Amino acid sequence: MIRLVATLLLICSTWLSGSTNSLADNPPTEVVPSAANLLNFVQEMGTIADQAFEATNKGDFAQAETLWTDLIEKFPQNPAIWSNRGNSRVSQNKLTDAIADYDQAIKLAPDAPDPYLNRGAALEGLGKYEEAIANYNHVLELDPKDPVAYGNRGNAESKLGQWEQAIEDFKTAADLAPQYVFARANYALALYQVGKTDDAIRNMRHLVRKYPTFADMRAALTAALWVEGNQGEAESQWVSTVGLDTRYKNIDWVENVRHWPPKMVAALRKFLELK
Repeated sequence: MIRLVATLLLICSTWLSGSTNSLADNPPTEVVPSAANLLNFVQEMGTIADQAFEATNKGDFAQAETLWTDLIEKFPQNPAIWSNRGNSRVSQNKLTDAIADYDQAIKLAPDAPDPYLNRGAALEGLGKYEEAIANYNHVLELDPKDPVAYGNRGNAESKLGQWEQAIEDFKTAADLAPQYVFARANYALALYQVGKTDDAIRNMRHLVRKYPTFADMRAALTAALWVEGNQGEAESQWVSTVGLDTRYKNIDWVENVRHWPPKMVAALRKFLELK
């Protein structure tokens, strides 16, 4: 998971002070505009940023990248803009370019956690899980209660087969942010991976009751119940699953895009193959 960074406030505070705290040793090179022009310029920047966020929400990441680039050309000392352009590049799988943007954001604001978090996600995409974990660790040094950092670190740990560490991190993320549904889901999946089947199914059931349209946990519950011999309920859960999201019919997607753990993937494969 990557995180978008608020831009407008940083633009205003940088201009009004002449620099941000994180840039004290590297003051901006821009000429501070007159008070008469400041409001108009800030409004223009806000409009471009709003357009970039709107493009992101519509899935037009190339347009978002173009808009963030426009802002960078106008205000290159703003770390949030660099980080947000990095996010738009991650969404286009331009991971190396995204990391370069996060590096610049970190250079400008070394105490801001979001660029480290986002760089970690990009590094995960490149399969550099140890480096990703190092970035998440740094986020947690800056903010020990960041649920996304715990969730992301759990993802990276799971890809390294560090399931017990991943379980701990997923649980911490979910406890810190109860609305962080995928952290709780990943916790249940990881429990299944290490053989704690009853606990896994209990958590899956809880999530399905609380979030009836959560296809991921309905699919997981289908697989787990099928292996346990509860075929009737498994088939019932599956009908609901495919009515919500047909991607779970594709075992390759489940394994390589959703990144279910191996034992959970194997259980779903048994169901799909009626074994």
